[in-house]
Amino acid sequence: MSMHGIGFGYRERASYACDPQSSRGRLVPENESPTRTVFQRDRDRIIHSTAFRRLKHKTQVFIAHEGDHYRTRLTHTIEVAQIARALARSMRLDEDLAEAIALVHDFGHTPFGHTGEDALNEKMQGFGGFDHNAQSLRIVTSLEKRYAEFDGLNLTWETLEGLVKHNGPLTGPNGEGLKHPVPAAILEYNSQYDLELGSFASLEAQCAAIADDIAYNAHDIDDGLRSGLLSLDALEEVPVTGDILRAVREKYPVLDDVRTAHEIVRRQITIMVEDVICTAQANLDSLKPQSVGDIHGAGRTIVGFSDAMRGKEKLLKNFLYKNLYFHESVVRIRKSADKIVRDLFDAYLADEQTMPEGWRDGPKQDDLVAQARLVADFLAGMTDTYAVREHRRLFDHTPELA
Repeated sequence: MSMHGIGFGYRERASYACDPQSSRGRLVPENESPTRTVFQRDRDRIIHSTAFRRLKHKTQVFIAHEGDHYRTRLTHTIEVAQIARALARSMRLDEDLAEAIALVHDFGHTPFGHTGEDALNEKMQGFGGFDHNAQSLRIVTSLEKRYAEFDGLNLTWETLEGLVKHNGPLTGPNGEGLKHPVPAAILEYNSQYDLELGSFASLEAQCAAIADDIAYNAHDIDDGLRSGLLSLDALEEVPVTGDILRAVREKYPVLDDVRTAHEIVRRQITIMVEDVICTAQANLDSLKPQSVGDIHGAGRTIVGFSDAMRGKEKLLKNFLYKNLYFHESVVRIRKSADKIVRDLFDAYLADEQTMPEGWRDGPKQDDLVAQARLVADFLAGMTDTYAVREHRRLFDHTPELA
C-alpha cells in the first residue's frame, strides 16, 4: 500500500486545501483573533455552543436509558472529528476546518435518533417538512442566542458550506440524484449568503462526511455486540468485519470476547481510513488540482471509499439494518419514542402556552406554518431525557423506553 506524500502535521498545507487566510469571511463582519485562525475560531464556537452540549443526551441506535457505555451523539461526534482530522492531515488539508465540520454535522438531529426525525418530518408535512441538515444550519445561523451582535454563531463561509454540502451538491447536474427537494431553510439562508449549492464542497468537508460513515459502521458493531443483539459468530460472513474476526481469532485463539470486539473495531477503522487515503490520493493524482476552486468544480467526490470497499461497506450496512437497526427490541423502543415525539408536537401546536417560557411568544396563532416551525425547533433541540420529562409533565401515561 503506497502512502507517499502523506502529511503528518508537519508539512506545508496543500495548494487545494482551504486556507484560513483566504477565507470568504462571515455574514456579519468581525475583527478576527490574533491568536487563532478563522477555522480554529469556528471550531471553538461550535464546542462552546448549547447545541454541542445537548449531544451528550441524544442517542442514535440505543436510547440513553439502556446503559452508560453506548454511544451518544456527542461521543460519536468526537470520534468522527478524530477520524476527519486524521484524513485531513494525511492530505495536508486544514485540520481545524475538517474538525469544525465534523463537530457541527449532527447539531440538527432530534431526540431518539432517526426515529425522532422521521416522526417530526411526518408531523411537519404541510409546513415545509423537517431535515436534520437544514436544522443544523438553522441552529448555527439563527437559533443559538449567545452573542451581542448577531444570532447564531456567525461561522465562516467555508464551515457553513461544508455543513450544508458535506454529502455533495444540492442543486444543478451533480445534485439531481437527491431524493428530496432542497429544504426551504437552506434556500432561504442561501439567498442572503450564497453557499454555491451546485458545486462540490471542500476536501475538508468530504473528509468529515466519510469519517461519519467509518465511525458509525465500526461503532454500531461495537454497541451491537455490547448489547447482545449482535454476536461475534454472526459477523463471520460480513465483508471486512468477518475477515478481521478470522485474523484476530487466528492470532489470539483464546482472546476474550470483549477484547476481540475491540480489535475488530479498531482494525476496521484503520482499514477503512487507509482505503480512503489511498483512493483520495489516486483521485488527486488524476485530477491534479491547484486550488480549492478546482475541488469545487471537480464534478465528483474526491475523498471516499474505493469501488471495492464501497461494495463491501454497503453489504455491512445491509447487515446492520437487518440485524441491529430493525431488531425487534430496537423497533419496540422506537415505537415508544415515535409516540413521545408525535404527542409533544400535537400538544405544543395546539397550545403554545404548554411550551416553556421563552418559546411562548412566537408567531401569531393564525400563522400556523411559522408556529409549526417554532414547535419543530423546540422539539429538535430536546435531548432524549428532556423529551421524556416533558411527556410525563403533559400526559398521564408515557411509554416506557425499555
